[in-house]
Order: sequence, then C-alpha cells, then structure tokens
Amino acid sequence: MSFKTILSVIGNRDQETDLAKAIELALQMDAHLTVLVMDIAITPTLSDYPVGTVWLDQRVEDMKALQSTADKARNSLDIANIPYDIEHFYTERPFAADVIYRHALYADLVLLGEKTRENSALLSAVVDGAVFEAQRPLLLTSATDKPAAKVRKVLLAWNSRPEAGRAAREAMDLLRHAEAVHLVVVDPDATYLANGGEPGADMAAYLARHGVNVVVDQLPSGGRRVQDVLNSHALEVGADLIVMGAYGHSRLRERVFGGVTQSMVEECEVPVLIAR
Repeated sequence: MSFKTILSVIGNRDQETDLAKAIELALQMDAHLTVLVMDIAITPTLSDYPVGTVWLDQRVEDMKALQSTADKARNSLDIANIPYDIEHFYTERPFAADVIYRHALYADLVLLGEKTRENSALLSAVVDGAVFEAQRPLLLTSATDKPAAKVRKVLLAWNSRPEAGRAAREAMDLLRHAEAVHLVVVDPDATYLANGGEPGADMAAYLARHGVNVVVDQLPSGGRRVQDVLNSHALEVGADLIVMGAYGHSRLRERVFGGVTQSMVEECEVPVLIAR
C-alpha cells in the first residue's frame, strides 16, 4: 500500500473507537501512525466580558480532559506496538485548520472517525486543513466499517471532474486490490463537455490499464439527492468503501446551500475517501 504515514485526528472525549480503528488501519497498512488529539477552545460570549471565572474554569477542564485523552491514547499506542507519534493541541478556532495542515503535509492519508465528526468545529478544521490546504486524501470511517486495507468492493463516484480524478488516483492501490470497483455515474450526460459519448467508459479504460476490475453503473437519480443514490447503491452492491472527489463547487457555496460532499461527510453510511 502507498499509505505509509496515517494522520488520525481525534477529539478530547470518548475517542476509544476512533483510535482503535486508526491503530487497526495502521497495522493493516504497515504504516506509521501520527495521532493528533485536538479540541477547539471555547469562545467567550459578549456576556462574559470582562472574562469571568466560569469561562476560565471551563477552559481548564477542557485542557485537563485533553491531556487525559492524550495519555490514554499513548498507552493504547504503546500496547499496539506500532510506530507512532502523538501530540495534543487546545487551540482557538481560527488556528485549528493551520495546526492540522502542518501535520497533514507529512501524511499520506488523514483519518477521521465518526465520534470526532460529531464536533462540527473540528470536522470543519480537518476538511479545511487536510483536504483544501494540504490536499491530502481524507478517509471517513463509519460505525460498522472494515479496515480500508481489506476492502473487497469499492464504489467510485464519477462526474468527469478533476476532483473525482484526483480521488481515483489517490485511492489507486485500494482500487487495484479490490475484487470489484463500481464506477458510478449519476444522471449521465453524454455530451462532449460533460461525461462524453459513453459516460464512464474513458475512466473505466484508464482504471483497467492499472489492473482494476471495474464495471460502469449509469444510474438515474429519479429526483433523489445524488448522495442518497450513492449511499443506496453502495449498500446494494455491498461496497466497503466510497471514493469521491471533494467539493465540486466553492466551499462557501457548499456550506451555504449544502452539497453532495458536505452531506456525505456528515451522513456516510459506509466509509468514504475524499480528495481534491
């Protein structure tokens, strides 16, 4: 596998499951695991000025919890007997993405579990710092997933855009080792400037040259959201992983109006690997 350094970002409470999956993935991929334990510092409200003791006490409690989580994580990593390094940061929201960016630069893959994604501020910081700034692939785990190194079937969401192409290249080792890859085109457009005369065929040929066992699935949305079509089809074909490009529109437009990527980040039913 080409993922030799994995960066796992975890929050400061109830992160045992996320860390366990990160350790298992590192073992399967024979990779070095970097663990970044983070929490976003609470911001005082207008009523807190001048800053009161309640706000200060909460920060102290948060930092104690963060240290405790880091200590527990270090103990689990020692027991796992894998190569690792670990740091913890209690940082203000405007600086969180930069912290993640500077660590993601030296990773091949960034991992984010379902418990950590419950912290919306931390989730946003990881997407900004890892996917946009460092341009690293981001793997989102789900509650019942298998290690990504052991995937049998993959759903590759294809829309003939650069982001989808980048995601496919980042995941090439996973695609090549999978039993089957379903290249899915939702509401295919056969025009030259869209998906081409035979939507999905060009990308399927490209993947086949890399030894990928690929089949093209052209699916109508029938008025459903694209993310619902992808999740439903992933379950139908028994996919262990969805691979897709991140944010076809601008980040601002995605956050204001929603979008396929944003919805998949928040609601993935099987693990999702996104890249840009």
